[in-house]
Amino acid sequence: MIRVDLRSDTVSHPSPEMRKAMYEAELGDDVYGDDPTTNLLEERAAEMLGKEAAVIVSSGTQSNLVALLAQAGRGDTVLIGAKSHILNAEAGGASALGGIVLIPIQNDERGTMDPTAIRLAAAPRDHHKAPVSLLCVENTQNASGGTALSPEEIKVMADAGRQHGLRVHMDGARLFNAAVALETPAAELAADADTVGFCLSKGLACPIGSVLCGDADVIEEARRWRKMLGGAMRQVGVIAAAGVVALDTMIDRMADDHANARKLAAALADMPGIEIDLANVETNIVRFGVPAHRGMEIQGRLKDEGVLINGGDSDLRFVPHYGIDSEDIDIAINAMDKVMAEVAG
Repeated sequence: MIRVDLRSDTVSHPSPEMRKAMYEAELGDDVYGDDPTTNLLEERAAEMLGKEAAVIVSSGTQSNLVALLAQAGRGDTVLIGAKSHILNAEAGGASALGGIVLIPIQNDERGTMDPTAIRLAAAPRDHHKAPVSLLCVENTQNASGGTALSPEEIKVMADAGRQHGLRVHMDGARLFNAAVALETPAAELAADADTVGFCLSKGLACPIGSVLCGDADVIEEARRWRKMLGGAMRQVGVIAAAGVVALDTMIDRMADDHANARKLAAALADMPGIEIDLANVETNIVRFGVPAHRGMEIQGRLKDEGVLINGGDSDLRFVPHYGIDSEDIDIAINAMDKVMAEVAG
């Protein structure tokens, strides 16, 4: 029997208050622009992130995709982190559907990109090279263990791109985790991005969706791309209602997820065969190394113990979320301790 699911914060379920709001949501047709609950969510999201407008989309991947399609033309280059979710986990959508060239910039251990490398990659090119139009940053930085990048770290990268006229898109799937960890308003974290998307379905615990925020004209263009991709929805206020509740009730409680992540990480650091950098456990993601080629075996053994995680060769991840409490973390720690004693022994 599965007792604890720590594969991702995407497995979180909506709160009772969200379910009630979804049931009672006032609805219209969002394609016609007259779904009042969706309009409310988009207005709230834009205001919270300090942008002119917002649009609800089906997922974080679609948020990033329409943002890139709205700001980079066919044959344009987009600069992006080598560890970024857009590059590594979004099925190459921007290239396949938009003809966009993605050029990776090396990320450091925190997930930042060297401004000199950005400037060199963004510098004016001759006609042999695709023109560069956009820089993408990510916050929190998933592949670096959920590190929360400060406004200063974001600004250094954004300024390097803007020196050559680049716009900036932020993949802020877990931006509110960063805001809580840094005790900094989300708008301040997004200030140097022209567009920023955040997920409703991760730490905010909504069942579906993301919101893309930015300049009014770019968001209007993103709506056109959303329609083209088949992502325009009708009575989407059913989903938006959960998002409105989440923005009121689910942000501050992310601190509990972060505390559970630190508790779990501290226990992992004392187990045989585990490699983990505790300094990088800043939010709700706990990434750690295990002996080479043993990751899938560890995943299977944990499942036998009632704990679900995603598998991998030697890099594994726990992600606390809404619905996971300190007792669940104890269950995961005990299971992991047992498994690693067997594996390392």
